[in-house]
Amino acid sequence: MATDNLGLYVHIPFCASKCKYCDFSSFEGITAQTRESYLARLTEEAESYKSEPKIKIDTVFFGGGTPSLLTESEFKKVVSAIRKSFDISPDAEFTVEANPGTVTYEKLKAFAGEGVNRISFGAQSFCENELKRLGRIHSVGDIKASFEMARRAGITNISLDLMYGIPEQTPDSFRHSLVSALALSPTHISAYGLIIEEGTPFYSERELLPLPTEDEECDMYLEAVRILTEAGFSHYEISNYARPSYECRHNLKYWRDQQYIGIGLSAYSYFGTSRYGNSSRIPEYISDNYTEYRQTDSLSLADEKFEYAMMRLRLAEGMSLDEYNGLFGEDFFEKNSEKILHYKALGYINIVNGRISLSDKGLYISNSILAELL
Repeated sequence: MATDNLGLYVHIPFCASKCKYCDFSSFEGITAQTRESYLARLTEEAESYKSEPKIKIDTVFFGGGTPSLLTESEFKKVVSAIRKSFDISPDAEFTVEANPGTVTYEKLKAFAGEGVNRISFGAQSFCENELKRLGRIHSVGDIKASFEMARRAGITNISLDLMYGIPEQTPDSFRHSLVSALALSPTHISAYGLIIEEGTPFYSERELLPLPTEDEECDMYLEAVRILTEAGFSHYEISNYARPSYECRHNLKYWRDQQYIGIGLSAYSYFGTSRYGNSSRIPEYISDNYTEYRQTDSLSLADEKFEYAMMRLRLAEGMSLDEYNGLFGEDFFEKNSEKILHYKALGYINIVNGRISLSDKGLYISNSILAELL
């Protein structure tokens, strides 16, 4: 089966230490034997997609967990299996997520030698007290040192993740993090609001956490929009900002409902006409009958409509009304005209050239707006 322009996601669940807010499929203290078994299963899963002609891939994304904990030899083995199984475009965007302090110049140079041309550092904050509250094990100095090492290693497309709404944070301290991030001249910045998920240490402490108020959190979001757009970044998705032509091509595939293959623990795929995902339990994933634990999703028409509109309205470019109407045989505007015009009058929705999109302040309350529209 030959398919053009797929994305490939590779999940690495290893962590040096689990952060207090994290509910991702990632684990600290994995034994050497489990680690070896996991990587063996990962390469086997990649090879299961081998076909003639090969499936064409134009974005690769190693996420986690902490992919930068892979040794140079481990990374090389996984990439080798990927290249044997897939046709990776010469101009593919190849991203690796990394935690500051877990990389060396030699490791980053080795990653670049395997084709990595984009790195995303989980900085989260440039304030030491906030990093400590989050359970991060790196320092502000580690962020700066890791960033400069990546650049010296030849990786110039560098993204920084920041968080707002975190314990002990104020609008002033968040502004400091934004300005400090800009001082490093990244090509991309992600600024996410903290979500306290059930099952995390933060969830059990939620009543005692010194969190910013809702108004302060809103101010932080709007300050990110102002500071980053004034610095020349495009606010192209709810939580993402990029210099011109540096939008994350891989993540845009998810938001534009394009196809992708995910390998590894808890990784999901949208391939051909199927949507399916792997187990989130390492013993099940590395077992001999691991494919039995794969979950297949069957979307109803209502699900497809919801997912299509929800994902596109996360983007500043919004959704083409004609495209939606053509795909689903119903007029989205006519069906929702009263609510759309209400939010348009409040400045939360834009309608331009047949496209509907959320404004910057509309993106901040997108969950509420989408809940009414969809």
